Amino acid sequence: MLTFHKNYFGWALLLLAMEVLIALFVRDPLVRPYLGDVLVVILLYCFFKAFLRVPVYPLAWCVLFFAGTLEFLQYLRLVEKLGLEKSTLARTLLGTSFAWLDLLAYLAGTFLILLVEKWRENVRHKGTLSTPM
Repeated sequence: MLTFHKNYFGWALLLLAMEVLIALFVRDPLVRPYLGDVLVVILLYCFFKAFLRVPVYPLAWCVLFFAGTLEFLQYLRLVEKLGLEKSTLARTLLGTSFAWLDLLAYLAGTFLILLVEKWRENVRHKGTLSTPM
């Protein structure tokens, strides 16, 4: 079950760098709130895939469920209820504002994962198919 897949780890690092750059330098109504949410789902997927040998679909749906759960906790204002509204770390990791569109962004990220993984599987199997004689 445990493994190390350097390609997924590399993608996770690249996506983390992109997320940090977006958080630090982008102040717009599209890229930061929505593209960032699409990318964070892919980042989490790649990170877990780098260390766990699990099938694509269960992991993708688990990551989507995790992201949706965090969004729901934002709806419940968990950071405020825990008295952590002054904690930058808590506000960053848990988030502070619920948005329905964030859920759609997480879903879009999940579908991108599934599309890319399906494409990778097709490319991998295309090379192993024998041609009829």
